[in-house]
Amino acid sequence: MNSQASLFQYILKIADNQLILGHRLSEQCSKGPFLEEDIACSNIALDLIGAANSLYIYAAAIEGENKTEDDLVFLRSERAFKNVLLVEQPNTDFAYIMCRQFLFDTYDYFFQQALQKSNDQTLAAIAAKTIKESTYHLRHSGNWIIRLGDGTPESNLRLKNAFTNLWCYVDELFEQDAAELDLVAQGIAVDTQSIKTQFTSHIAEIMQTAGMEIPSGIFMQSGGKKGVHTEHLGFLLAEMQSVHRSFPGVKW
Repeated sequence: MNSQASLFQYILKIADNQLILGHRLSEQCSKGPFLEEDIACSNIALDLIGAANSLYIYAAAIEGENKTEDDLVFLRSERAFKNVLLVEQPNTDFAYIMCRQFLFDTYDYFFQQALQKSNDQTLAAIAAKTIKESTYHLRHSGNWIIRLGDGTPESNLRLKNAFTNLWCYVDELFEQDAAELDLVAQGIAVDTQSIKTQFTSHIAEIMQTAGMEIPSGIFMQSGGKKGVHTEHLGFLLAEMQSVHRSFPGVKW
């Protein structure tokens, strides 16, 4: 794979994570536990989708096949999406949604911090804008982890179950293939192993405050970065892409 192709795939991985999690959160619109939180989650969804849009515009330019960001979002198949398995997991209860969000937000915060130093000026500029939103996202989800963990026995149990069910997707966040490592060597991509300690430390700090423990003995799952997904992504894409595929070339 040449450098341009590697960069294109790398950008897709970042954008797909943002898009799919943003879509998942958007599914919760009008279903929040109270009005202010419903608005907060909807705004976070918009932040994620907006960040993804900037990345898709850049990816389309890198690919150089006269495609638009809409083509990359609405006309790729399930196997062409490179998001991690964590972000495609379906919404269940509020504790599960906040746990999923907290795990990704923690990773994304440290990732965007590091990406600002990329030798690729466009990626660095997008990260410099995104980090402002990522900072708020992490504070928001972290506060909910503490609130739910240190709340009622019911909220504590639901949060514990959420961490137990979602922890198996954590390691995939830090996986890197040979093409990505080559971009790391060029100073373009983030060496995710370099932020793993920060990730683990922040997770442990918030969970301790919440009266929770990091799950142990969990078998780790992966495959999303290679295009091998759970059944949940297919249903999500079918809904998300339906209008565009039903009316090809439609202009809003």
